[in-house]
Amino acid sequence: MKSIGVYEFGGPEALQVLELPAPHAGPGEVRIRVRAAAVNPTDIAVRSGVYAEHMAPDSRPPYVPGMDAAGVIDQLGPGSDDRLAVGQRVVAVVLPTGPHGGAYAEQIVVPAASVVPAPDGADFPAASTLLMNALTARMALDALAVPPGGTVAVTGAAGAVGGYAIELAKADGLTVVADAAPKDTDLVRDTGADHVVERGAGVAARIRALAPDGVAGLVDGSIQTTEVLPAVADGGALAELRGWSDSSEPLSGRGIRVHPVLVATALTDTERLRTLSRQAEEGILTLRVAEVLPADHAAEAHRRLEAGGLRGRLVLDFS
Repeated sequence: MKSIGVYEFGGPEALQVLELPAPHAGPGEVRIRVRAAAVNPTDIAVRSGVYAEHMAPDSRPPYVPGMDAAGVIDQLGPGSDDRLAVGQRVVAVVLPTGPHGGAYAEQIVVPAASVVPAPDGADFPAASTLLMNALTARMALDALAVPPGGTVAVTGAAGAVGGYAIELAKADGLTVVADAAPKDTDLVRDTGADHVVERGAGVAARIRALAPDGVAGLVDGSIQTTEVLPAVADGGALAELRGWSDSSEPLSGRGIRVHPVLVATALTDTERLRTLSRQAEEGILTLRVAEVLPADHAAEAHRRLEAGGLRGRLVLDFS
């Protein structure tokens, strides 16, 4: 079985084409013949060793990145979800630090609870870009708990999580203020943002100019942390996508709730995953592919992702 992984953590050049034994589905698990795997920033963290301390205790190299896969079920383990069937087109969100490794492989084994039908009408590359990023956005908005009619802000709005956050917020009946570079303004408006401000230093003040009392919630897709706090209303909420370690003065006296969003805690939330797939099928969520590359071009994909500026996800073709 072909897979892509690393024996030693490092740069993109550390990624190798590997031949590994085919895995088998155990109780409550599903094996998928992968057709496409999206390339995400978390994959870089696995490859480079940032997530080394989170690896399963008995894991050994090679380490295989990848959190998003689309393909066809080819084996069901005992006790797996009876709504799944061999031959079914599915998408899965994968824990690359778990016992079976990540999505960069021709065959993967994942908990049945992490597998849902692929959106009708979406090809495998497009379908592979959905779950991890949309689930992150859904978790962030759920944590903010802004009621319909309220206003949220989204930073990093031209990115994958940011785009899904805008679309999900609009579906929730919220007004959205989003940031964008000048070249991305039309993209962010087309995604559904009601107001667009220029991204970068001073974005909090520009958001406040549109919402003088501050926004009720903010999804910090650009990871600006304390720099965006002034945009949030007293008593409002901030969703941080890479954790939160700052307990300093900006929070004191304002009653702002900070919610670290850790997508790994919700990978088996089947109902959330089913809803996201259905929303993609209905056109509420837009699947954006930057380019499809052969699987053995994973190092190139990682270099391009690290360089920045992509709109949509690079996808590795395992078909």
